[in-house]
Amino acid sequence: MADRFTKPLGRFLKIEAASGVALLVAACCAIILSNSAWASPFSGFWQTRVTFGVGSFEFARSLQHWINDALMTLFFFVVALELKREVVLGELQGWRKTALSLSGAVGGMLVPVCIYVALMVDKPGMHGWGAVMATDTAFVIGCLAVLGSRVPSSLRLFLLSLAIFDDVGAIMVVAIGYSDALAWPALAAAALALAVVLWASHIGIRSIPVYFLLGSVVWLAFDASGIHPTVAGVVLGLMTPARGWVSDERLHAILSRVLAYPKGNHWSGDTADRAHLRQAGRATREALSPVEQLEMTLHPWAGFLIMPLFALANAGVTMSGIGTFEPVSVAIFAGLAFGKPIGVLGSSWLAVRFGLATRPADSSWSLLGGGALLTGIGFTMSLFIAGLAYSPSMLDAAKVGVLGGSVVVAATGLLVLGVLARRQRAG
Repeated sequence: MADRFTKPLGRFLKIEAASGVALLVAACCAIILSNSAWASPFSGFWQTRVTFGVGSFEFARSLQHWINDALMTLFFFVVALELKREVVLGELQGWRKTALSLSGAVGGMLVPVCIYVALMVDKPGMHGWGAVMATDTAFVIGCLAVLGSRVPSSLRLFLLSLAIFDDVGAIMVVAIGYSDALAWPALAAAALALAVVLWASHIGIRSIPVYFLLGSVVWLAFDASGIHPTVAGVVLGLMTPARGWVSDERLHAILSRVLAYPKGNHWSGDTADRAHLRQAGRATREALSPVEQLEMTLHPWAGFLIMPLFALANAGVTMSGIGTFEPVSVAIFAGLAFGKPIGVLGSSWLAVRFGLATRPADSSWSLLGGGALLTGIGFTMSLFIAGLAYSPSMLDAAKVGVLGGSVVVAATGLLVLGVLARRQRAG
């Protein structure tokens, strides 16, 4: 029974660690190309217009916008699937297990925003406070993979769940703080489409193409409503059923009926035996919940295609012409490098102090503090929100703050955790 909980988590961590390497390579390539002789064609490539149309209806955006709005919707869909699986089926079942990560995520969002706003009062770019809120899951898990078994599994789970809560919180902030004026008819259409998704699930429709079509309608409606369309990914992910279509009892009964057949050539032709065999195949697939099926299918695509593409399209920053201490760069750096660790560790300590959460026995406060440093790696979500919040004239300076803060906390967190793990083993 324990394998049902631990194996999906282990698989997720392996993909996240490997995709973190791909993300790092893509980010480095984007920075190098943006400061090379190919900077102009590289930048121009992402502004290529891509148009989809049916009849007189046309939908045109730049390639970068398709990545940021459409592909990132799929990324957030996978994030929401993982959150729901962990809370409903996995390691985070029960309020006290969830409370430590949730409280850490809340503090890790609020404190950096306060620091950012304090440093940017009455300055252009104060609206970019959301860029310091989220943690990059892939890079954090990649850093922990470098340390291997020297850090306890409870710390990995704490940081993983915290990063997922962070991402969901950040995309909700995008919906509220970085969307346009609401178009109520389109928002009503989105609500109607979501109601159809619920109805289809309730009556037992299991066709992935049907849900893909309905999800596309939800995405288009959110996009037209003024709410950032990536919110559709989070909403649909959280709506995905976490229980299998076929219960364990029914699966056992169907498989027992097939296993009861004697050996021989009775599976060919239009026979009852063959029908039972086909039914067993469907039942085996559908015993796994839609959340688990979709996560296993989509997670590698999100980790090895969508996130590296996003990094290539967004991490490029031209270093020339940017001052060393631009206000927005300093504010983002301070929010990520100081605000995130202080907020995560402080709010986690308060949650334990007031009995709302429990600290894992094998993770000391020192280890949690080292892990809290890694939560300042903002990268993917920070760049995503920066692209929405800042004008083109400020965007490069914002990227410098994101990249600088992420690099510093990654190096510091790895150093602290490495030293603590070495001392723990020596003791």
